[in-house]
Amino acid sequence: MTILRQARRWALLLLAALLALVVVAGALLLAWSRFGLMEAEQGPLGQVVEDSGVSVTESSTSLILQPAGAGSSATGLVFYPGAKVEADAYAARLADLVTEQKMTVVIVKPWLHLALFDRRGLDTFTADLPEVGSWIVGGHSLGGVRACQVARDADALLLLGSYCANDLSERVLPVLSLAGSEDGLSTPEKIADARDLLPGTATLVEIEGASHASFGDYGPQDGDGTASISDEEMDAEVGAEVEAFVDSFG
Repeated sequence: MTILRQARRWALLLLAALLALVVVAGALLLAWSRFGLMEAEQGPLGQVVEDSGVSVTESSTSLILQPAGAGSSATGLVFYPGAKVEADAYAARLADLVTEQKMTVVIVKPWLHLALFDRRGLDTFTADLPEVGSWIVGGHSLGGVRACQVARDADALLLLGSYCANDLSERVLPVLSLAGSEDGLSTPEKIADARDLLPGTATLVEIEGASHASFGDYGPQDGDGTASISDEEMDAEVGAEVEAFVDSFG
């Protein structure tokens, strides 16, 4: 009996130690996910919140931008942020899609601020919006890599300063890929090198003067080039390209 009690005691101590390690590891992982986080600039975000043409809804999983009082949207976009970039940083860049094209935009809040770690399906973000007719999935940088992984469940794919790591070349899927001429991270050359992973009908556009960080509002990014395009010009470029893209398959 003494041996049995000792075995139970050691088992309980081992279990307690393992639980403590799990708690510490979880705390360290959460702290790491916040380290180096690129936060949204407050000015552009504030303009979206104050825009009477945009209805902003926020939850623990996403930031949803919808046309105010316009009824249902024919097209929606589920958008994955770049690694360690706040979801809010893309609100201003995508707001014109809401006001000008009456799209619903769902900006994902990925687990640990890393879209590649987030294994939730698209229906996590679209299930509560059954009134939307068709869905584009998109993303910036590594968020675009995640968008490629779930593109099979969407009607179209939008890449901003990004490219696929999985092969979509045999799929019948409308794709628009926007690159920045001054992007020092997802360079136009890297995007061109990954072109064979996209369907042959994919459209690739290089925006003159745009850097990697031009696709959001979170300030400069290490390793990036220097943008020579203004935020207003970038909004207009992205909006025009997406509008033409949606018209081509909508």
